[in-house]
Amino acid sequence: MEILDVVDETGAPTGETVERAEAHREGVRHRTSHVWIARNRNGRIQLLLQKRCMQKDSFPGCYDISSAGHIPAGDDYIPSAIRELKEELNVTVQESDLIYCGQVHKDVDSEFHRQPFHDHQISNVYLLWLDREAEEFELQTEEIESVRWMDYAQVRGMVASDTLPNCIIMEELDLIERHFL
Repeated sequence: MEILDVVDETGAPTGETVERAEAHREGVRHRTSHVWIARNRNGRIQLLLQKRCMQKDSFPGCYDISSAGHIPAGDDYIPSAIRELKEELNVTVQESDLIYCGQVHKDVDSEFHRQPFHDHQISNVYLLWLDREAEEFELQTEEIESVRWMDYAQVRGMVASDTLPNCIIMEELDLIERHFL
């Protein structure tokens, strides 16, 4: 059972906690860390996208941020981001490797696996420069079906036109783009 901090509109914990499933069932605001992994190949910026496994409670089979995760109660954004990178992709980083890009507020009201899903999260968004082949990542198969590199411009176009099954918000792409070389 995952216990999360309930947070206010700025992302500050209120002192209350909630179980993850209840947060999504009831729409309780909570925090997540998002890490976009990027590389520069032949003068083109590429992003590593993960394809969520079909058993995920939300957005099964959709392309998503390189690494993301809920922040356990009592934890903070950076330690959670570092832990998720290790768990999901077996990538070890230091805090200084992560470039803070900004914060987003995401509100999703939908249904997955015939269950109501109300996700109200505040996420800190980070960029990590890492040039590694997709096959070199060790995936947490309970979470991730696969990973693939895509040119940034292609990702933007496919998200904007909704031609790629995804759960990516354009605001995050805008935030990370500001930090490209």
